[in-house]
Amino acid sequence: MSRIQCPHCHRPQSHCLCPLIPSLDSRTRVLLLQHPSEVNHALNTARLAALGLNNAELIVGEVFEDLPRLLDQPGYQARLLFPGDEALPLQARAPSDEPILLVVPDGTWRKARKLLHLNPLLAALPRVTLAEGAVSRYRLRKAPGPGALSTVEAIVQALQVLEAPVSFELLLRPFEALIEGQIVAMGTETFRRNHAEK
Repeated sequence: MSRIQCPHCHRPQSHCLCPLIPSLDSRTRVLLLQHPSEVNHALNTARLAALGLNNAELIVGEVFEDLPRLLDQPGYQARLLFPGDEALPLQARAPSDEPILLVVPDGTWRKARKLLHLNPLLAALPRVTLAEGAVSRYRLRKAPGPGALSTVEAIVQALQVLEAPVSFELLLRPFEALIEGQIVAMGTETFRRNHAEK
């Protein structure tokens, strides 16, 4: 028998995160392109980001036929948040600057690269990247390298730069509650044995 799910956050009703999800305004528009394999992932942080930001949209797929329309947002400059040799570090935007349409692929690194490969229009966007050395709060898995963040963490960090001094930390509250809930479910001893810093 399956557990009843919250229709909003898609978590089991007993672990609903809705009271922790903020409703934040941003000048930056965030377009999340999620690989289908992430949709039912227990820690779907892209969904949390989309729910917490009023100016965000989450689209699930591999080939995005509607991409030209999604990227053509009058008054916005589209930028792909993805590392690469040609990626420029994000910088604060003055109120007079045109706002950014921040396009964020969501999936494992391999799946995110596949999204770029299958959508040449996406791969052709000017790339931006986060400052190096950010430490993930995602204590349930080892980061593949320094600066590897969950999707919601990357979005928060990007918005903190683009819209400084506005804070977007509230977006991380449901994420941290989700992590805590997973640790409680697995048991402190199991967490220490498998995930705590060595």
